[in-house]
Amino acid sequence: MSTTPAVPIKALVAFNAAMKHASFSLAAQELHVTPGAVGQQIRNLEEWLGTPLFVRSVRQVQPTAQALAYWGSVGPALARIEQASVELREQQQRQQAQAQQQRNAVWLSMPPTLAAKWFAPRMAAFLQHRPDVSLHLGATTALSDFEREPVDLAIRYFDGKDAALRSTLLYPDEARLYSAPDYLRRLRIKTPDDLARATLLHTTLLPYWKPWLQRFSQLSGAQVDAIAGQHFDQSMMALETARHGQGVVLSSAILTEVELREGWLVEPFPAMRLPVGKGYYLVHRRGGVLRPAAAALKAWLVATAKAERLRD
Repeated sequence: MSTTPAVPIKALVAFNAAMKHASFSLAAQELHVTPGAVGQQIRNLEEWLGTPLFVRSVRQVQPTAQALAYWGSVGPALARIEQASVELREQQQRQQAQAQQQRNAVWLSMPPTLAAKWFAPRMAAFLQHRPDVSLHLGATTALSDFEREPVDLAIRYFDGKDAALRSTLLYPDEARLYSAPDYLRRLRIKTPDDLARATLLHTTLLPYWKPWLQRFSQLSGAQVDAIAGQHFDQSMMALETARHGQGVVLSSAILTEVELREGWLVEPFPAMRLPVGKGYYLVHRRGGVLRPAAAALKAWLVATAKAERLRD
């Protein structure tokens, strides 16, 4: 039983290019082959079809009537095949690029004050360390939901206990008192008892004025309750208020680095720091595998915090 040989697809490609350019030489340039190779493919197609497709003369080829009719039928189909092939190739390239981008991206979440006061001055150092990593920073007071949100890592202020999370301590915390130097002079604050004349700036992060005063002052409970106060849900606002001489604030050391360095705030009682049993923890979902970029950021954050703790 005889079978008809399959259509020589490679020859069809050469034929299509030759028809588009009306030249074997230009077709060869498009296909990155020699003119002789194009001519051989055309002859293969002619043999398969059983009819000549070009009239060959010196430096010139002319398509026959059969070639024009044949190209009118197969040309659109070849164009559709080429278009579909190009589209598929570009789609795969986009997907590969997106996958590579995902591998090099990391999403980090932390409270706004920590982002502004602590991480922002250090972010450039990480990007210099790993310029290939695309860092996405989310500054929010809301706790990250690792199951529903595209977050790789988060820094949380808590006691480090959460069965669903893998927690690594970056900085243990204690409540330290800060004030603008002029405010201390103006109110003549020299001992903790003198805070009875001050305005206490309360924050949701460190709401420990009563235990601080109970431990370090001789003020009675009634005297503590009588001290004027302002309340803030953002530590950054409380620090700015203290900086402008409107009160005294309890804050974390890593949130006041710039203010202390510039002399905007001072710590008048450095020996009186209240442990709070909390700290800044780097967390991610327990049991999950960190992508390379997230693992790199975690290692850098842990190493940076460790080095800074040793310096202190």
